[in-house]
Amino acid sequence: MIVYHGSDHIIQVPVYHGSKRTNDYGYGFYTTEDKELANEWACSDNRDGYSNCYELDLTGLSVLNLNDPSYTILNWLAILTNYRTYWQNGSIAEEAKQYLHDHFFIDPNGYDIVIGYRADDSYFSFAQDFVSGTISLSKLSEAMHLGKLGEQIVLKSEKSFSKIKFIEAETANAETYYERKNFRDREARKAYRSTKRTADSINELFMIDIMREAIENDDPRLR
Repeated sequence: MIVYHGSDHIIQVPVYHGSKRTNDYGYGFYTTEDKELANEWACSDNRDGYSNCYELDLTGLSVLNLNDPSYTILNWLAILTNYRTYWQNGSIAEEAKQYLHDHFFIDPNGYDIVIGYRADDSYFSFAQDFVSGTISLSKLSEAMHLGKLGEQIVLKSEKSFSKIKFIEAETANAETYYERKNFRDREARKAYRSTKRTADSINELFMIDIMREAIENDDPRLR
């Protein structure tokens, strides 16, 4: 498959454990099949960057695809609470984080490749709202599709790093892509505020319900 990595510099040889542990899935090399998204990520500091293009061979690699029907959005959240450092305090947030970890966490370090959502700033704030109990599970699921979030493909193991080959790098223009990234974020937040104002039905699941009823990953209400 062809994947892209947005950066402020050209990366011909990705470095194993060269990223931050506090990224969505911990240490790894974060890529996407969407070149336009890579261009946005490359210009996140409002400076020109590079869209690095690679060929990735998945043959023989173990893949955790969090968008597979066998998983739920709570599996993604549990991983996010494990690695992302800033979460609201108070309310039920601390208990919720622990419950997600105990019942829904899948260790991404056990896989060569992880495929899942990317928690841009707006989406991280949506996740925080759910964990703190202010929005329902259905609203969180709806919010995750706002603003064309896209998938990221993360190389986690040394074996996966041996399977990626640099092809080329193209300049990403900040004048275009920084504004495009901000526009997508603003549109997602605007749509989220509209969704958040709509009334929930009595059957909606909130984080407190999931904890009180000891809901597990195989519960049909999560799908």
